[in-house]
Amino acid sequence: MSEVRDESTKAPRRLRVFVADDHRDTALTTVAILLDDGYEARAFNSGRDVMKAVIESSPDAVVLDIDMPEISGWQVAQTIRARGGRLPLIIGISGYYTKGSDIALAEMSGFHHYLVKPVSPKELVRLLSLLRDPAAAAIRA
Repeated sequence: MSEVRDESTKAPRRLRVFVADDHRDTALTTVAILLDDGYEARAFNSGRDVMKAVIESSPDAVVLDIDMPEISGWQVAQTIRARGGRLPLIIGISGYYTKGSDIALAEMSGFHHYLVKPVSPKELVRLLSLLRDPAAAAIRA
C-alpha cells in the first residue's frame, strides 16, 4: 500500500536570496541574518559575480549594494529587468547614494525597494517576507 501525502503538510520552499556587497563582512552578516530567518542565502562581492549567478539560477530576491566595482548595483538591476520573464524582488542598499534623486534613480533602474545603510535587519526581513504572500507576484511586475 502506498502512502499518500497531503500536499498541505509539505514545508514551504525556502526562498532563495542573493546578497551582493563589495564589503565582505556586510555581505556575510546579511546572509547570516537571512539564514537565521529561514532563507536560503548566498553572498557575492561583485556585481559581475551576482549577475552571473542570477542568470544561472533565478533567485527569488537580490539585495544589491549600489557602489560596487566593475558593475554597479544600478547596472545589475537594469540588466535583470531587461531580461524580462520571472523577475526577482530587487532591493537596493547604499550608504553613499542617499538623496531623493538617488532613490528616484533606483526606481528607474528597476529596484522594487531602496534602503539606506545602516540597513535595519528587521526592515530587510520585512521586505523579503512579502515574497511569502501569494499576492507578492504583483510587487515584482
